Amino acid sequence: MKVSRFSLVIISALVWYIGGTILLIKGGSLIKSAHSLNSQSIWTFTAVFIGLLAGLIKGRYLFSRSCKKNISRIRALTDPRPWQCFRAGFLVFLAIIMPISALMSKTAAGNFTLLLMVGTLDLSIAFALLISSLVFWRLKAFSASGA
Repeated sequence: MKVSRFSLVIISALVWYIGGTILLIKGGSLIKSAHSLNSQSIWTFTAVFIGLLAGLIKGRYLFSRSCKKNISRIRALTDPRPWQCFRAGFLVFLAIIMPISALMSKTAAGNFTLLLMVGTLDLSIAFALLISSLVFWRLKAFSASGA
């Protein structure tokens, strides 16, 4: 089944936004759970700040670069297929990291420190994904002529 390069960019952007949104909700929920265990601790607010700051840095310097490379790769495809929205290695990475993330969250349940650590990690990745998604707009990746 063939698709246009434009469609692949849309698919990759949707995966980026959906992943960022899911991790934002999940990370926020973990931080909220930690806060309910110890509402007096300054660490819950510190964890959110660290997640935001780390996400901004990762989004700007790491994820944005990855996003640009992926858009360039998609634009260079001659016979695009739906599964080519990301490199095969990235899809394998996602298939491995998603259950690991779920296991980490389950393991952290009821443990203030682990909830904060996993929540901060999730928030940092969420913010990185959402910040780096600006690349799709800056490169006009959503225009039919740009893909």
